Amino acid sequence: MDDQPFLGRQALGNGLVTDYQLRTHYRAVYRNVYLANDLPLTALRRARAAWLFAGPEVVLAGLSAAAIHGTKWLSGTAPAEIIRVNRHTPSGLLAHSDEVADHDVCVRRGMRVTTAARTAFDIGRRLRTHEAVPLLDALMNATGLKPAGILAIADANPGVRGVRRLRAALKLADGGAESPRETTLRLLLVSAGLPPPETQIEFYDDYGDAMIRVDMGWRRWKVAVEYDGVQHWADGRQRAWDIDRIAILDSLGWVVIRVSADMLGRPEVIIRRGTAKLRAAGCPL
Repeated sequence: MDDQPFLGRQALGNGLVTDYQLRTHYRAVYRNVYLANDLPLTALRRARAAWLFAGPEVVLAGLSAAAIHGTKWLSGTAPAEIIRVNRHTPSGLLAHSDEVADHDVCVRRGMRVTTAARTAFDIGRRLRTHEAVPLLDALMNATGLKPAGILAIADANPGVRGVRRLRAALKLADGGAESPRETTLRLLLVSAGLPPPETQIEFYDDYGDAMIRVDMGWRRWKVAVEYDGVQHWADGRQRAWDIDRIAILDSLGWVVIRVSADMLGRPEVIIRRGTAKLRAAGCPL
């Protein structure tokens, strides 16, 4: 057996496992769908398990479709989502009876899923804004999806519930975020009244090659904001490179505000530092 969910009766019939092995080495995700005991149930594995359970004609949607499209940072504990008429489902599976146009469905990894744009449309209208924006950021980052593609679906479905909520979330979304913490940090700066920062700003060497990149910042005032995850402190080589990056940015006339996970719990400190640096650089705050 590989590292993906599988149909138990089919595996037994093909002689791939014995009944004893199935009962002791694997656990049921859904009825007749199993996964090895030593494998974590990720969002991607849960999506495939739901597809196996519901049948090949079902369409994966929402967070499950996002997982299939390569979205990171998804929780494996959230229910899988499918689209079908029958909304009766077991625990850990959520069915939507939405009407979805054929052009809003594609095949990925051998499964029928909503397109990236339709997936974003559904996530943005179903979830509260503070829940939707990090997911939209991650989906846009994984797929290169732009807001225009999502808004086109909204324009074509003006009467669908939650479209107004979706539009509000898209005004805050930015596919440049590379983690939910970066999204949280960016939204914190914007909610404090600071100008919306540009994400993933690249700096080039004399040959035109990108040499460094910062998480977000303001080119006009040469102020950068960097979120430092645990690897920035635990990895010696990463720490050394961070020091070199700061020196390069300093030589280019930029100032850098570094933010740790702990500092996210003290938002007033981040806002105060950001405001001070921007004002010192001439930003009219």
